[in-house]
Amino acid sequence: MTRKMFRNTLLGATMLMGFGTGPAFAQDSAQESEAPNSADTIVVTATRRATSLQDVPINISAIGADELAKQRIDDVRDISDFTPGLTIVDTGPSSTGSIVLRGLNASDSSATGDSFDNALGIYLGEVPLYYDFKLIDIARVEVLLGPQGTLYGLGTLAGAIRNIPNRPNLDRFEGEVHGRFYAKQHSGDLGYQADAVINIPIIKDHLAFRSATGYYFDPGFIDYPLLVQRPGISLPQPNGPNFVTPAGYAANLRRENDVNFEKTITTRNQLLYQASEDFKVILTYAFQQTKTDGGQYNSDGVFGTGRYQSAVRFLEPVKRRAHLASVEINANLGNIADLVATTAYTDVKNNTSSDITDLLLDLDYGYESFPAFAGFNENQNRRKQFNQEIRFVSRHGGPFNWVLGGFYNEQRLDSFGRERLPNHPFIAFGTQPNPDEVEYAAFTRSKVTEKAIFGEGTFRITPEWQVTAGARYYDYTSSIAGRAVLPILGDPISPFDLPPAGGDAGANGWVWKFNSSYNFTPDIMLYATYSKGYRVGGPNSVAPCGPLVPGQQAVCALPEEEQFLPDTTKNIEIGVRAQLFDRMLTVNANAFTIDWDGIQVGSATINGVVGITVNGGKGKAEGFETSFQLRPVPRVSIQGTYAYLDARLTQDVPALIAVNSPAGIYPSRPIRLDALAGDRLPGSARNSGSLGATYTAPLGEGSIVADWTATYRGSVVTRIGWDRAFGDKLPSFTTHRASVFYDTEKFSIGVFAGNIFDKYAVGSVSNDRSRVGLNDGVRLRYFRQNVINPRTFGIEARFKY
Repeated sequence: MTRKMFRNTLLGATMLMGFGTGPAFAQDSAQESEAPNSADTIVVTATRRATSLQDVPINISAIGADELAKQRIDDVRDISDFTPGLTIVDTGPSSTGSIVLRGLNASDSSATGDSFDNALGIYLGEVPLYYDFKLIDIARVEVLLGPQGTLYGLGTLAGAIRNIPNRPNLDRFEGEVHGRFYAKQHSGDLGYQADAVINIPIIKDHLAFRSATGYYFDPGFIDYPLLVQRPGISLPQPNGPNFVTPAGYAANLRRENDVNFEKTITTRNQLLYQASEDFKVILTYAFQQTKTDGGQYNSDGVFGTGRYQSAVRFLEPVKRRAHLASVEINANLGNIADLVATTAYTDVKNNTSSDITDLLLDLDYGYESFPAFAGFNENQNRRKQFNQEIRFVSRHGGPFNWVLGGFYNEQRLDSFGRERLPNHPFIAFGTQPNPDEVEYAAFTRSKVTEKAIFGEGTFRITPEWQVTAGARYYDYTSSIAGRAVLPILGDPISPFDLPPAGGDAGANGWVWKFNSSYNFTPDIMLYATYSKGYRVGGPNSVAPCGPLVPGQQAVCALPEEEQFLPDTTKNIEIGVRAQLFDRMLTVNANAFTIDWDGIQVGSATINGVVGITVNGGKGKAEGFETSFQLRPVPRVSIQGTYAYLDARLTQDVPALIAVNSPAGIYPSRPIRLDALAGDRLPGSARNSGSLGATYTAPLGEGSIVADWTATYRGSVVTRIGWDRAFGDKLPSFTTHRASVFYDTEKFSIGVFAGNIFDKYAVGSVSNDRSRVGLNDGVRLRYFRQNVINPRTFGIEARFKY
């Protein structure tokens, strides 16, 4: 499909709902020609059938390959600008980022983002994995809003994001090379990206190989000007808490610039064997590794640091890598049903290090009495996941269609972390220094196993009216074991020297779905859905407590803090889709209400104030989402989206919100404030939207394509009860991007710019303002503000053969 054709069919066409009338075809690798197709058709497989996007009865948006390329959408963090109801905070290369669908988040915001979140499913093909694989050689990205547990193996609370790769082509040799070179404001480096795709038909009609590989260097723009030269010896604030003299700086501190760079190498390789059109096997191996040296946040003016400077005392390197291997079998079972069986293994490993000086000072253990005190942590976690899904999708035709499947998922997490205090006088605490000067160390091993049976059936009562009902039964078990030690107080140096503590938990239950749609005309359709969603509970990654000594420092989880339980949602949604004036105008709109029970929310342990997840209270999310596309003249397309969201608690939750008391004054102690009904849920904007225009002019063998898009994110609160719990209400902001390209069937070349007016905006924060202040003359640098990417401009080229 050419870029021009794609633009005429997809731009602005989000949230399109309907019912699939085409023949059943379960696998994503299905040839799109087997589904309804025309110049104005986008084919998706969200309902497990290759179906026109206009005919899908659930709330779905789709971004195709040409639009991914034109908007330079490199990974999952970039898609929220074009998906109503989706908020993603780009927290930089150190994590996947924070993703919130329809406001279903109750935990404090984070300036560092998340590396795991089971409120939603992220898929690469048929494999669920919360990871930001680069979107190279991707056919489309589908975003499904609302629970999908009756269609997908992975149970979801809020929805799913599906990255659908291009599959190997059995017929012809194909190749593509792509490069990007650009500059970024406030950075001293230039960025670049290079990737290539190759498709080799090894045995025509039977065996083909396809590989997509790329390297990304994104220049950093955050400076670390206050790094200590010799940890534990150099003075972090050599001239007091308010300023640094040139002599004090030269003797104690140093700087590193542009530390939040990204270096990523990624590859995805597929081997397709096709015995016939009725039997296919796809083997996939994907790998990605990302490195950086710092976070994408500033320090709120500490020591006069600026908008693009952090006041941390150490570099904060992160190395992330992921392996994915899968086998997918597609078979036609006598024209009665399509079988799709997927077996996958994923292995994600994160090595991180960060400045924890302020955390230890904030706990008021007396470290502030040592002028050169500084410490950092070293964390390693490895998440191994094995899952199997088998799914049958009817293809016998007739008024009744069905999907039936089974799912098994086993996830193991091994975590190890330690806090180091280089050159600290351990003897002052009555203990001898250990070889690595470890203050705290802990390990945990956890395992969550989920089994499920799911399915749904659709009956077409009349050619215009269909009804769908589905259900899912799930059962999961969870276990955790681990131990923590404090060598500074005389504990063993290694937590592995003590017997682990831990426990088990589990739950089971049902979720369901009812859906109906009615086509008043071929171009006007109304739909409604009533469904239940859930996400499993699980273990907190904090070592369980062993024997506790009254009055002695401890960092561990009590038995009631070791596990958290599932939470559930009940969703009601009604929507309309219309194509008017001979399809010159496409308008899509829906309204929804979600009741949320047993909310999983971030809290902290009593011992050591370590972050954990707990269950607390009830909430509600209500909203309205719409999109449009207008083609007033053949060469011009105008498209936009808008979403309104009201997400709040509906029940008081005693002692949920942790703050320091008195705020900003030491000595202090942690206390917990009540969360109240009506408190706004954090992490998502009440109002958001986008507006863009595209102009296409034929020139020679191709076209000049000019595009301008503005995106708006409304204000976001950073925690429940933000106005009384020392949180923030982050201001709204608008950014602009534009590009001009010359496109042909064989190549594309052009220029682009992002955040054209170099808008400065805060996307999220870590920690609250009750932890900002002086502790015995030491200025805490605990509060961090994540900032959006500054202005970027560059050139790009793509060649196909």
